[in-house]
Amino acid sequence: MSSKLGGKAKPLKQPKVDKKEYDEIDKANIQKKKDEEKAIKELKAKAQQKGAFGGSGLKKSGKK
Repeated sequence: MSSKLGGKAKPLKQPKVDKKEYDEIDKANIQKKKDEEKAIKELKAKAQQKGAFGGSGLKKSGKK
């Protein structure tokens, strides 16, 4: 086996990411998606404050 197994391994270098150029349509779509995600997060936060929907949940009958 190799004698260089000991010690700390160096992390692999990540390739540099080129910045993409967006046109107006792409920018509008990205902004729209961010707005939708923000609205969904707000709705989830409101739903958690109110508690469970419908109150008691599933109702069970007394019959066997």
